[in-house]
Order: sequence, then structure tokens, then C-alpha cells
Amino acid sequence: MNNAMRMSKAMKVHIRQLDRQSRKHRRQAAELLLENPELWPAMEIARAVINTLLSPNRVCLCAFDEKDTVVGLVGGLPDYDGIVWELHPLVVKKANRGHGIGRKLVKALEKEASSRGALTIILGTDDLNGSTSLSNVDLYDNTGGRIANIVCRKRHSYEFYLKCGYTIIGVIPDANGIGKPDILMGKSVIKKPRTQLTALDGGKFEKGREAKKGR
Repeated sequence: MNNAMRMSKAMKVHIRQLDRQSRKHRRQAAELLLENPELWPAMEIARAVINTLLSPNRVCLCAFDEKDTVVGLVGGLPDYDGIVWELHPLVVKKANRGHGIGRKLVKALEKEASSRGALTIILGTDDLNGSTSLSNVDLYDNTGGRIANIVCRKRHSYEFYLKCGYTIIGVIPDANGIGKPDILMGKSVIKKPRTQLTALDGGKFEKGREAKKGR
């Protein structure tokens, strides 16, 4: 790895909530969305998304470079009385991709959601162009098997989320048109270790300690 690449990889960013009062940063955040016209084709749509993320009980975290310019953002939307949060959207400025900014934003949202009582983070990652083996097939047939044996044919964001600790937990067939599914992923952000469960006769489960006492 050459020195230029090391410097690039070491790009410093700081992450904080998007300030509703900062018109400059709100505009920069909307412009980030516009770099993905297949999802946000107009400034009015991008601004509406940012305004939604700035609503009460929602989160819009931005990554700022050393010049205080927005170079990435992640949104968090609570559901199920705040126990489950949806990660949406996640965007990094094209010129700054590949430097770990996306992972930092994901971790920051997980920490923020957990501090507000979240147990689970979920997200959807669409397959619009046949990037995975879940596209253009009957997902009502052998759904679990198809998910378990997913193959990435082209670059797809689900691989990024796998590296961030997320798991495919389901799929919505034809969510974006025939043969274009939404791949659902999730991750636990429970602070305390899970209580170990022990299998009993009849397929029921009870806490490990209690099971040991009864034997």
C-alpha cells in the first residue's frame, strides 16, 4: 500500500446530528441524496427526505470532513414503540467512498438507537438490476433455501451490511417490480448478553439456569 493510499484511508470525519437550523448542511445533505438519482431524482424529493429525518423522534446523523462539509449521512426511523429501528437511508459522497465512512455512520446509528431503547436495527436493500440470485426467481418457492444460498452476481450493498454484522432475515418479493425484491436485513443491538435458552421436550425453551435446576 503506497503512502497516498494510507493517507486516503486515514481520512478523518466526525459524526453528529444534522442541525435543523443550518441551511448549508441541510442543503449539502440533500445534495448527497441527489447523487443517487435512481432513488431521489429531484431536489424537492431529497429535501422532503431530509425534513422527514429531522422530525421528532427520528435521527439524521451526518459525517463531516475537516472543512465541516457533509460527506455522508444515515437516517434512523423508530418503529414498534422504539424497540425496532429502521436504518434508512445510508449515503456517502461518491468522492469519499471506500474510506470507512459508511461503517462509522452505521455504528453511530446503532449506538444512538440503542441508547434510546432499541433492541433491533432493520433495513432493506433492494435488488433492482439482478445483482443477486434472489432476483427474477419465484421467492414464494423455497424462500428460506434461496435466502440461505444467496449468490452475489454483481456488487450489491447487502455484502457491505454483512460485513457490518447484519443478517438477511427475509425478503419482499417483487417490491420494486416483477423479479425485483427488497432484501431485508437485521442486527441485534441489545446491550446485555442474551440469556442462554435450553431446548426441552416438546420443542419448548426455558432459561438455561432454570433448566439446570430442574434436572
